[in-house]
Order: sequence, then structure tokens, then C-alpha cells
Amino acid sequence: HGKSFIPMLMGFGCSVPAIMTTRTLESRKDRVLTTLLIPLMSCSARLPVYILFAGVFFADSAGNVIFLIYLTGIVMAFLVGRLFRKILFRGEVAPFVMELPPYRWPTLLGLTIHMWERAKIYLKKMGGVILVASVILWFLGAFPRDLDYSVDYDSQIRSLERMGTPEAGGQITRLRAAKASEAIEKSYVGRLGHLVEPLIRPLGFNWQMGVGLLTGFVAKEVVISSMGVLYQVGEETQESESLKEALGDPRHGITPLVALGFMLFVLLYTPCVVAAIAVRREIGTRWMFFSIFYQLVLAWGVAFLTYQIGTVLGTG
Repeated sequence: HGKSFIPMLMGFGCSVPAIMTTRTLESRKDRVLTTLLIPLMSCSARLPVYILFAGVFFADSAGNVIFLIYLTGIVMAFLVGRLFRKILFRGEVAPFVMELPPYRWPTLLGLTIHMWERAKIYLKKMGGVILVASVILWFLGAFPRDLDYSVDYDSQIRSLERMGTPEAGGQITRLRAAKASEAIEKSYVGRLGHLVEPLIRPLGFNWQMGVGLLTGFVAKEVVISSMGVLYQVGEETQESESLKEALGDPRHGITPLVALGFMLFVLLYTPCVVAAIAVRREIGTRWMFFSIFYQLVLAWGVAFLTYQIGTVLGTG
């Protein structure tokens, strides 16, 4: 439908306002179908993940790989839309008739008022969801507190601090990063990562990548920070060469093929919990669960085919 173009175009910025924009569609079928397809448009929050992995594993052609990821989202939206139209939303397509109003240059005051009103509506509807999701993620990553570490990190750090040698500073940093990594591995979110590992192992993913995908349900930006902690580079250096070197380390088993599958999974699975809530508020709870389910199945299937076919062809 022609009117679906603008909401889907907005999806490249953020899925939430794009989903809310589907209210302009008169047909209920068109609204539901467009809402289901918008998450396949790669929102800006996913871009840092692409930049990181493409920069590490496809340095010479990172731009082309990222363009391919975006193009894949568009193609998948087209294919899924055709499939859903034939199976779930049969019937005549509403004609695209749009009466264009007289356009005038906006005023600065009008733009400011309009942006403030839109931002206020967004914060009222989604601010509480973001807060609750962030608190849940923090709780899962911070507890339990009484952990049994494999090494007495604190005593080693104190010993190095008493030494006061130039080499001690680097060793202390590595020990603190190792402690943070072990803490999150033994936290509730780390246990969830190990729990889902059998499901993502056929994709070539390790449990750290599983934790990154789980935290990505809150916000895709969190994927990088959580993996920065898990790979023992600390939150301060999550965008530095340290994380790039850690991801590219052969000991972690992440190959260019696995990295490509991971980027495709990030592209195709649920953008974030806020987008899921937006789907529920616009078209209903049943469609929200359907949206999450089909996106997870689609993401898993595409990543699985990418990894398995690439492995057979020897491109891993």
C-alpha cells in the first residue's frame, strides 16, 4: 500500500514512532500488516552493532556489508509482506488515494511546539516501559551477589596495588575486567545465556553472543556494552580497539561467517521491548506475540541458513 511507505521509511530511524504512524492507514488489515513489517526495517540503534562486527571481520568491505544488511531487511519485508498478504490478509487492496493539502514552510515556533508535543506523548507512553525494562536488565546482571569466584581477585588486586610498579596498573585492569566478566557469567542473565546456548549453537553463536541478544531486547545499543563486559574489556573501552581485538581473537570462535549471521539475527529479531509494547498498543496483544514469534523464527532461520550453507561451501 502506498501509504505504508512513510511509516516503513520512518522505521529506519526508530520503530516506535513508525509503528504509531500507521494510524494514518484507514484499513485495519493495512495497519496490522504494516506494523508487522516495520521492525524489519533496520533502525538506527542496530547500526553500532553492524559497524563493530563489520569493522572487525570485513574491514576492507565494511560499508558494502552494512549496505547488504540494510538491503536484506528491505527484501525480507517485501517477501514477508507478500506471504502475509496471501495467507493472513486476503482481500482487495485499498486504493491509494491521497489528497494533498497546500504545503507551506514551517515556522520555528510551530516545529518546536510540534516536536515537544510528540516527544511528550512518546515519553508518557513508553517512558515507564523503558524504565521497568532497564531495572529488570540491571537486576538480572547484578544478582546474585554472593558469588563464588574461581580466583580471589580482590586479594590479587590489593597485592598489586601495594607493589605500585608500572606493570601493576595493567594487571589490575585485566583482573578487574576478568572479575566483571565472571560476575556477569554467573549472574542471572549469564545463566540465561548458557540456557539458550543450545538453541543458538547451530548458528555458530557462543553464550556471550546469546547474552548480547537477550540484553538487546531492552535496547540494541546494550548489545555492545554487554559483550564488552563479557569479553573482559570493561565498559569504558567498549568502543575501543580492545573490544575489536577481543571479538577477533580466534579463541572465541567468531569467524566472518558467524559475524555475518549475528548481524542478520540482530537485523531480523525484535527491535526492543518498547517496540513490542508499541505493537501491542496499536494492534493488540495477540499480534504483539505473533510479531515477536515470527521475527525470532525468521532471524533464527536466516542465521542458520547463512552459517550452515557457508560452512558447507567452506567460507567459514
